Amino acid sequence: MKVSTSPSPPPALVRDGIFPAACPSRTVLDHVSSKWGVLILVALAQGPQRWSELRRRTEGISEKMLAQTLKTLEGDGFIHRDAQPVIPPRVDYSLTSRGHDLVALLIPLMDWINLHAEEIVNGQ
Repeated sequence: MKVSTSPSPPPALVRDGIFPAACPSRTVLDHVSSKWGVLILVALAQGPQRWSELRRRTEGISEKMLAQTLKTLEGDGFIHRDAQPVIPPRVDYSLTSRGHDLVALLIPLMDWINLHAEEIVNGQ
């Protein structure tokens, strides 16, 4: 295993105090770094999708967890829910501007994880 020196945290992170338990960043971090939150955000980076598409795409997610995660991400302003008044009901989910900004940062992380996951899981 290669050992590398870690970069120092950006001064704003240290100065603004991201580490205290009451910091609002903890709530946002919990929402966007959850397994399902990340997968849904990255899936929506490919364009608007319906509930069923997201459920198929994020294999293993329960209906309850999908609903909860979508509601949380919508409440945080990362995704937009567009309910169209048709029968049968149609709801599309898409990234907001804030969501696009976040996904631009998540995709390199997910690329890195995808590249190294097998060796990490196998203990290499």
